[in-house]
Amino acid sequence: MIKIAIIGATGYSGQELLRLLLGHSEAKIKYLASKRYVGQKINDIYKSLEGANLNGAEVCVEEDIEKFSKDCDVIFLALPSGFASKLITEEVLKNTKVIDLGADFRFKNINVYKEWYKIEHFGEDLLSEAVYGLPEINREAIKKARLIANPGCYSTCSILSLAPFVKANTIDTSSIVINACSGTSGAGRGLATSALFCEVNENFKAYKIASHRHTPEIEQVLGLDVPLTFTPHLLPVNRGILTTIYADLRFDIEIDKLKEIAQDFYKSEQFVRIMEGDGSAEIRWVRGTNYFDMNIFKDSRTNKLIITSALDNLIKGAGGQAIQNMNLMFGLEENTGLNNMGVFP
Repeated sequence: MIKIAIIGATGYSGQELLRLLLGHSEAKIKYLASKRYVGQKINDIYKSLEGANLNGAEVCVEEDIEKFSKDCDVIFLALPSGFASKLITEEVLKNTKVIDLGADFRFKNINVYKEWYKIEHFGEDLLSEAVYGLPEINREAIKKARLIANPGCYSTCSILSLAPFVKANTIDTSSIVINACSGTSGAGRGLATSALFCEVNENFKAYKIASHRHTPEIEQVLGLDVPLTFTPHLLPVNRGILTTIYADLRFDIEIDKLKEIAQDFYKSEQFVRIMEGDGSAEIRWVRGTNYFDMNIFKDSRTNKLIITSALDNLIKGAGGQAIQNMNLMFGLEENTGLNNMGVFP
């Protein structure tokens, strides 16, 4: 059994990670750490976990990463940006593996992190070692890693959509425009006026225009030498990411060939579903799953590629992807604990 600690277990991503791990045949939860809920049982915080067998780990404890590293095989950090770089050290990594669901180790260039996140970074010496945890792109490196930087939810949806066409050199990368929409759980569980029910319900808006932190992450992983345009939007739903992406085609190419490029790129990927027909990807069909759905279109009038894609921001965009990475790191079947199908309606 893989002995596990979750630091930040009571946030949306942390509790979803825990829920999935409770159905994982090789996972044993040792510690649930929470700054706000020390001493409280996790099933008192999330009644949905009532009856879960945590074998004595049900009470939230204070974060003690040094202790956890000696007692556990892997530590998941589900914390806001800026905390992980203070906690993860070489000594910790000598004892255990770490999967960080935040942004602290996603960038190879520390100056990019500081520019976009406006906070200090305290683990620059580990940046070169950290592996970007997108299995469909970095599978072999993930298997050997001690430190995984789990991707952002918007980034996962955008990168998986574009990667086949960037690699095939079929699009003008300077023309990429990404319109991405997220459910409110993407903002986390902290109190914020913009996430209150009356602010979100019956509303739909763009936010952080030309300034969202996932923009340079997408550019870095796709290897772009030109900037792209990324605009996030807030949907009045709990969970899900939907993207609509536009790019100029470099030459005239039939839609069947465009779909073939994506199908060939992802032919061995069990969590990527490329749709048939002319329907758009929809968040309702991926809710509660680790699947990523995409469909591909061509606007013949403008010679543009159009992609729609969807995923669950708390699963393939966070906790599920983290487990996918853990499975690779420990030599398990990649889908272990992740075979659940969607919840509908």
